[in-house]
Amino acid sequence: MELSRVVITGMGALTPIGNTLQDYWQGLLAGVSGAAPITRFDASKFKTRFACELKDFDIHNFLDRKEARKMDPFAHYAVVAADEAIKDSGLLDSTYDQDRIGVIFGSGIGGLFTFQDEVTSFNKGDGTPRFNPFFIPKMIIDIVPGHISIKHGFRGPNFSVVSACATGTNAIIDAFNYIRLGMADAIVTGGSEAAVTAAGIGGFNACKAMSERNDDPASASRPYDKNRDGFVLGEGAGCLILERLDHALARGAKIYAEVIGGGMSGDAHHITDPHPEGLGALNVMRNALRDAGISPTEIDYVNTHGTSTPKGDIAETKAVQNVFGDHAYNLNISSTKSMTGHLLGAAGAIEAIASVMAVKHDIIPPTINHSTVDEELDPRLNFTFNKAQSRIVNVALSNTFGFGGHNASIIVRKFKG
Repeated sequence: MELSRVVITGMGALTPIGNTLQDYWQGLLAGVSGAAPITRFDASKFKTRFACELKDFDIHNFLDRKEARKMDPFAHYAVVAADEAIKDSGLLDSTYDQDRIGVIFGSGIGGLFTFQDEVTSFNKGDGTPRFNPFFIPKMIIDIVPGHISIKHGFRGPNFSVVSACATGTNAIIDAFNYIRLGMADAIVTGGSEAAVTAAGIGGFNACKAMSERNDDPASASRPYDKNRDGFVLGEGAGCLILERLDHALARGAKIYAEVIGGGMSGDAHHITDPHPEGLGALNVMRNALRDAGISPTEIDYVNTHGTSTPKGDIAETKAVQNVFGDHAYNLNISSTKSMTGHLLGAAGAIEAIASVMAVKHDIIPPTINHSTVDEELDPRLNFTFNKAQSRIVNVALSNTFGFGGHNASIIVRKFKG
């Protein structure tokens, strides 16, 4: 069976450094930090009192109040990012088969706002079970592809992916496979997360996973810096429109890049910590390269998982060096989480978008907040510290890894017909 080629024809982004695709991209190139003191709730008693929240976002600019009340914020974010991507693709302006357009969209946690609020309210009552009738539909992760498909009438493959912080990338890989196997013409795919809540902050603090740099939030997300002390929680959504190449060409769609491979692996090591030698990360990158049918020397840029945790950054760097050998010194490497924070289930989507834009525009977004060299990292590696760099980017690889040892990598290539 001959596999179809798959291209990206639309993208949408709602992030802590920009509420549209173009604003997000400009924020990345400018090295903007999205971290600031938490405004969602009183965080004064928490170990971490800052996060990468969305700025100047009001769902009522996109949905009427009645519709908005039926959704958790993670669904709000997904619907807004999907609307931008669908409009950007021009799909609705063309002739298409509704039965052949799918939605595969994920979240690492889902409706945490809703769950926290409903359970807290119940606990304050007299024990009588009074719950909002939308409690379950607002909370469950798979409601997002439901909302998107209902709004636009897409009747193709429709489901959610959940693999913690690897979710967004896994969703893209599933969409890629469904299209190249001939099961859909186009798929709306990505990830969304809204975990900046008391439960989210408190839970990750208990895991000892987050930075506690409360005196300087803007510089707290500092991948590969010797003084990194954990990730910064972010929120938002990213969406990509993946489409069969001949379908896209037939309708005259613009094409950002081609998806050429995806890889997955499991650490089989620990529920939260990576394998110290990065074996899972090594395997997932090799699997992606094998699927793409290219050699390591063809990669120009790696958008790393790079969360700013002491163990994670070291393990992933070891894996990169093992996979790429001497070519590792020709790569540009960067962690855009230094700017956006960690969007958990949405991370893979917005980082895939960053990788696509790097390929499209031949610019590498930086790893900001680096000030102190970590002697455990090879100084010959180019981590694109503190400033964007221009270079030809023909092929980019994006990594995402999740609690549970879930690893996913996606590879995109400059479209050349």
